[in-house]
Amino acid sequence: MTATAVQKLLTEATTVTHTPGYEGANIGTIIGFKHVSYLIEKSVIDHFRRCGLPVGALYEQQGLGFDTVHIESRLSTALIVDDEASIEVKPVTTEDAAELAFKVSITVDRDGERKKAVTSKVRAVLRYDENDTRMLRRLPVPEGLERFVTKRIGNAEPGEPVVPGTGDELVSGGSTENDPVLDQLTAGHNAYAWKFRIPYPFVHFFERLQATGYLRLMEEAKHRFVDARGISIRALLEESNWIPAVTQSSLTLLDEARLEEDLYVVYRVDSVFKNLMYTSRLDYYVVRDGRLLKTATGSITHGYGVVENGKEGRLVEWDDRVAKAISGAS
Repeated sequence: MTATAVQKLLTEATTVTHTPGYEGANIGTIIGFKHVSYLIEKSVIDHFRRCGLPVGALYEQQGLGFDTVHIESRLSTALIVDDEASIEVKPVTTEDAAELAFKVSITVDRDGERKKAVTSKVRAVLRYDENDTRMLRRLPVPEGLERFVTKRIGNAEPGEPVVPGTGDELVSGGSTENDPVLDQLTAGHNAYAWKFRIPYPFVHFFERLQATGYLRLMEEAKHRFVDARGISIRALLEESNWIPAVTQSSLTLLDEARLEEDLYVVYRVDSVFKNLMYTSRLDYYVVRDGRLLKTATGSITHGYGVVENGKEGRLVEWDDRVAKAISGAS
């Protein structure tokens, strides 16, 4: 039975229908990119369950924690809160891969026709919990899943040595923009960065910052960046009814960041296309043994849009003030 379940997991596509989380409707009834990513991850987890390998049971019985380690999405039309989205998860894992790979597509109804709203690539691993205090017994790993089991997510090489941080120690969830490590990470770049002490709500399996936690920080990074540049989200909404609109995003985990570690989040503008779109890169670091360790990286492509009647959106060309703020021009 288990061998059949693993075969299904690796070869058979599944389709599920979900409605987006209401929390994601930050502007009108349109769902933000972060909650679109949540929906994608949820559908991959549904794929495991439908194939007979629910991720909860994999942890409870074998000590294997499901972790999304890569998610890359292109949004071609907005999801809205009333959508009953049809989500297909198609396995695309190659024979020699150490990560489970899937292509995910989200289709919605628009004016009586089916329209593909999102396409995504997802990779996942099964992280083995070695803690014998938590895992008192373990069943054998299901045959065929062994190559996807890892004792550590990623294995990044330590980077540059850093100047020790100064000032008061942060409390859980606390943050600061003032730290010599931040100065080192942003020197010479069109960037904004802050230090953030990883709190319990951002982790899973007791200790690890999970992919959705990184996505939350990616969304916050955008808000912090424009606020620091004098074009906050609220300001542009009040002045022009402009709201950031995401067309593409990606996230890749490179190593593990842990509960109550200080995470250094760096948001850097990489490229600007006319006054319509710009792409930013997100890099996430911890400091261990006096050296930087990059735990994740990602990117996000933004424009500005106007939303009317709750869900009718269109991209707009931004003005020189916004262009100078984004480019870092004085």
